[in-house]
Parts: sequence; structure tokens; C-alpha cells
Amino acid sequence: MKKILLAAGTLIFTFYFAGAQSQEEKNNAHKLLNAYSAISNLYVDETNNTKIVEDAIKGMLEKLDPHSSYTDAEETRKMNEPLEANFDGIGIQFNMLTDTLYIVQVISGGPSEKVGLMAGDRIIMVGDSLIAGVKMDNTDVMKMIRGKKGTEVRVKVKRGSIPGLLEFKIIRDKIPLFSLDAAYMADKKTGYIRLNRFAASTIEEFEKAFHELKKEGAQNLILDLQRNGGGYLNIAFVLSDEFLDKDKLIVYTEGHRQARSDANATENGLFEKGKLVILVDESSASASEIVSGAVQDWDRGIIVGRRTFGKGLVQRPIVLSDSSMIRLTTARYFTPSGRNIQKPYEKGNTEAYNRDLADRYNRGELMHADSVHFPDSLKYSTLISKRTVYGGGGIMPDVFIPIDSTRNNDYHFKLVRYGIINRLTMNYVDKNRKELNKKYSNINKYKEGFAITEDMLRELTSMAGEEKIEFNEEQFEKSKELVSLQLKALIAQNLFDTSEYFQVINDQNDSYLEALRIINDDERYNKILNGGN
Repeated sequence: MKKILLAAGTLIFTFYFAGAQSQEEKNNAHKLLNAYSAISNLYVDETNNTKIVEDAIKGMLEKLDPHSSYTDAEETRKMNEPLEANFDGIGIQFNMLTDTLYIVQVISGGPSEKVGLMAGDRIIMVGDSLIAGVKMDNTDVMKMIRGKKGTEVRVKVKRGSIPGLLEFKIIRDKIPLFSLDAAYMADKKTGYIRLNRFAASTIEEFEKAFHELKKEGAQNLILDLQRNGGGYLNIAFVLSDEFLDKDKLIVYTEGHRQARSDANATENGLFEKGKLVILVDESSASASEIVSGAVQDWDRGIIVGRRTFGKGLVQRPIVLSDSSMIRLTTARYFTPSGRNIQKPYEKGNTEAYNRDLADRYNRGELMHADSVHFPDSLKYSTLISKRTVYGGGGIMPDVFIPIDSTRNNDYHFKLVRYGIINRLTMNYVDKNRKELNKKYSNINKYKEGFAITEDMLRELTSMAGEEKIEFNEEQFEKSKELVSLQLKALIAQNLFDTSEYFQVINDQNDSYLEALRIINDDERYNKILNGGN
């Protein structure tokens, strides 16, 4: 019977590859089948043939590029949830690469963001279980980190070049569905909208928020894409269309076996006139880069922040017969000026690729704009003002804003990682909610009247001591202002909503403050768009 099944499989395989374009391709296909047949029929021990096939697929994809990947049926369903539906968990998107769990994106407003997990972190342990280097499937990992709302999980992560492992205590929660974090009037003429990802509901959320801001008098817009790791590319096309005139090229894709395909703006844009500033940083990727690149290339608005992630490869989802899925890179995308902003990678070396953000920090790029160097071969010109822009490694902002590392230190990291700051705010609001609601009926009254007290800070350090976090007075004094701001913002979020959190935290967001200065200075705004500084 086994020989009959093998013969049938060979026949099916032969028909499947009958459309191969060359004899070499047919030979390669039969070579794979012969190797599989030999293993399944002759190997000394019993084999898991399904796993053999899956491992072979993964091995092939890992040698191509950092973004081609395979997920089984259950992994496929769960990894799509952050863009489609509600679920309970810790709030991360991840890839399992070379036996290591890399965090691809931390979902805004979720439990992981609240304790300070970041894109690029590598989860090494969950509870007392080692998950790195033990060849675990994504499904097994998800079973360990997912769980009911209110339950606790501890993880240990490796972050960049920081020695040792960092431990985080996370309380699972309902993961927010919305892609829009905040929408409010930054001043009398300027609206602010923050998107955390490009999901199925993004355009509906954006348009609703924009119409409300217009009613409040918005003539200008700050679009915040900081830490937005992307999502659906077609949503990026539609969002770009909101800002560009009819028929302007938004992006085009092209690959060795994929003909060029253009996405052009329609006549339906909501905000084709008026000052526009887009905020980006090193975690802004993929769909965020499409929007930023289109706006920059057409001199439609100003990009403020730090160089973006640099993902310029397009993945096509290919659903297999058992509902598993290959995400295969089939094309590169190019901005209207012809830039491909994919950062360099060495095939098969995902470790170095995922270390890129840490390397940027170590060589000072996040603090100094002049540490970024592009060859002349990557130089392009914008389409209206002929300003110089670069490809080959993310979107370089028009105005660079260095990261502020002066207030960050190990003691502050531990306060965040162990959930101490978040826990204090929840306890405080639970005890004082009625009084706070009575005293602060809106966010403006709260911002003006509420202040973090010394008693609250002492309680914070006491709670840290209970978690065996040794008090460091010097480090605490350096981060005291930042800690107070985070406490005030999180209390605002608990009292009101996520939008109010950003209304507080943005008061010390250097990119946001610079965007406001630029928008309110006609001469400087126009000078930047015409190639000045």
C-alpha cells in the first residue's frame, strides 16, 4: 500500500510541475520528491513526514530574504488576529526565526507596550521555560504567552547589546482592535492623528477622526506614524491617496517574475491641500514607509523624526491545501521617485538583519543625523522641488530629531519592565476615580491641574523594593521627570482614553513639538519643502 501511495504522489507531483518553464526546474522538483521519498521510506527511525515537509519549506524560505516565511494553519489564523479581530494576550506580533522569537511589533495600548517591550527584542524565556534554541513551533510559543485576561506571565528577553536578560512581568489583557490611538486638536488650526498599524479598519477610523478635526477648525495635520510597523499595503495606498492629487503615483511594485504594477491617487483625497507633517522613527516600517515616501517624493509634506526601518519587499500570501501559508517575497516596492528603501541584507543571515536597530543605536545614528551615510548611487530627487532624497535603507526624514537617552537608565527600565509604573497608576485611579472624575471633567482641566506628588513617587519606589528592585537615587533623580510624565499620562489614559494619554505624553515628545513649530512657521515650512533647512 505504501508503494501505491508513493507512486500516486509521484504522479501528482509530476502533473503539478508539468508547467515548469525548463527541464532544470522539472529536475529540481523531482529531486525534492526523491529526497522526501527516500527519507520517509528508508530512514532508520520513524519520521514525522508533515514536519519534514514544513522544515524543508522553512529552510528554503530562510535562505531567500528576511521576510519570506511559513506559518501552519493555526499560526496563520492567530498571526492575522492583530489586524482583524479582538483577542486576549500580551499584545505582540512576532516571527520565529532561527529558533529565536523576534518581536516584530508591539501592539499599541497592549500589555507588552505598557511594560516596555520593544520591536527587535528576542524573547528567550517564558516563565521558567527556555524557548530560544529549542526548535519550538510558533503554535507552541503562542500557547505559552497567550492566556485569559488578568493572568500573569513573565518573560525574559535579550535586547540589542545590553548584557544579560531583561525580565518583564506582563498582565494579559484584551488586545485593542483599533489602529487609531489618538485624534485631537494640537492647537487652534492643527489636528493630530496617530496610527499604530495599517489594519482593515484604518481608513474608516482615519476619515471619521479627520472629519471631526475639520469641524473643530483643523487646517493643518500632524500624522504620527512613530512605532507603526505597517500592516496591509493596500491600506497604505488608500491613506496616501488622502493627501495626493488625482493620478499622482503613490508607489509601484516590480519583481523578476512580477510585471510593474502602479498604484495612483484618485480624486477622492480628503486632505490634498494644507500643511502636512508626518512623524516617523526607526520602528516605522513597510506601509508607514509607503505613505512617508509618497508624501516626501511629491513634496506634499514634511517628514520629521529618524530614519525608518527600511522594509521595501512585498510578500504575497500563498495559502496551501491545509490552510497553512507561505508569505513569499515576490516584488520590491518603489516610491514615486524610483527609490527602493529596503535596507541591505545578507541572504540567510536573519540574525544580523534583526540586529540592525541595535547597531544603529551603537554607532550613534539615533543621536546624530550626520552618522548616516548613503552612497551617491542611492541619491534621488523629489518630483516637484528636486530636493535630494535617498533610497537603500528606510526613509530619511527632512528634519532629524535625535532620541533623548539622557533620562533613561537601568532603574527606570526596571520600573517599566516589571510593570511598577503601570500598576501604581491602576491602583491610584481605582482608589481615587470618583474624586478625579469630579475634579477633572476633561483633559484640559486634568493637564492644567493634576500633578504627580512626592508621596506617589515614594510609593513607586516602595513597590519597586517589594519586587527586589534595588533603589538607585542618582538614576531615579535623572529619570524623575520622565517617570512623572509617564505616570500622569497613564492616569489620563485610565480616566479618559488612549487619545488623552498622547495629549499628555506628547508635551515632551520632541518630534511632535518640532512638527508644531514647523507648521506654525510659514517661511520655514516652505523653505524645507523647497530644499532648505
